[in-house]
Amino acid sequence: MTPGKWRKSRYSQPNGNCVEVGRIAGGAAVRDSKDRSAGHLTATGTQWRAFLNAVKTDRFA
Repeated sequence: MTPGKWRKSRYSQPNGNCVEVGRIAGGAAVRDSKDRSAGHLTATGTQWRAFLNAVKTDRFA
């Protein structure tokens, strides 16, 4: 699976400490913007929505 266009948040810091997200069929792919050659992780649509919900509700704080 090759992710589509990679994006990073407009809130990303100029020092490059961020992740990029790309679309894949049925989900999302995530990679480190500083080490793109390390590959990426994938998540199904359900997993990605659960992760985003957890971030938005401070479950990782």
